[in-house]
Amino acid sequence: MEKPPEKARRSIGAKRNPDSADAIRDAAEAVLLEAGYAGFSIEAVARRARAGKPTIYRWWPSKAALLLDVYQRQKRDIDYADTGSLEEDMFRFLKSLFRQWRETPAGNIFRSFVAEAQSDEAASAALADYMKERRAYNGRMVERAKARGEVAAGVDPTFVAEMLSGYAWIHLLTNRLDEDDETIRKAVRIIAKGLLAGP
Repeated sequence: MEKPPEKARRSIGAKRNPDSADAIRDAAEAVLLEAGYAGFSIEAVARRARAGKPTIYRWWPSKAALLLDVYQRQKRDIDYADTGSLEEDMFRFLKSLFRQWRETPAGNIFRSFVAEAQSDEAASAALADYMKERRAYNGRMVERAKARGEVAAGVDPTFVAEMLSGYAWIHLLTNRLDEDDETIRKAVRIIAKGLLAGP
């Protein structure tokens, strides 16, 4: 006798069921690992998670939103140190970020996401929102340094955060995530202290 199909996971409306949400994230990670970005779709994730597409779209409004969620789940153990030194905080952040991008699927996921954002409006909007959040988060390093008197009061933390992100992104997109510590420290020194000679 033919076996009846497995039932989709029950939805509880607009509010996320944590178990169901984790199952969908697990499925999304598995699809990415097995099929790569080219094979990643809401349909494939729904089949893998035994969840309805409407449920996934209710919780993640686009493929880009789900992919970004998976990326943030993969990006673990980033060092947001508060050492009392802006240069040391930025160095530890970059070093740990490069390691995560190099040693976990997070790097390939984010590289694919950036590529998708070039031609997909939903991905572009999701990336812009994500970067706004990251600028604010990374800008806290500068705010702490300003409070210590280490950084001039007029320095805009978001500009510094963008320079830090720019350095990280160009290394990700050109596959140069194996920079040695001294090279990273040199870059951080320039970002923190600038280019102009002293008086």
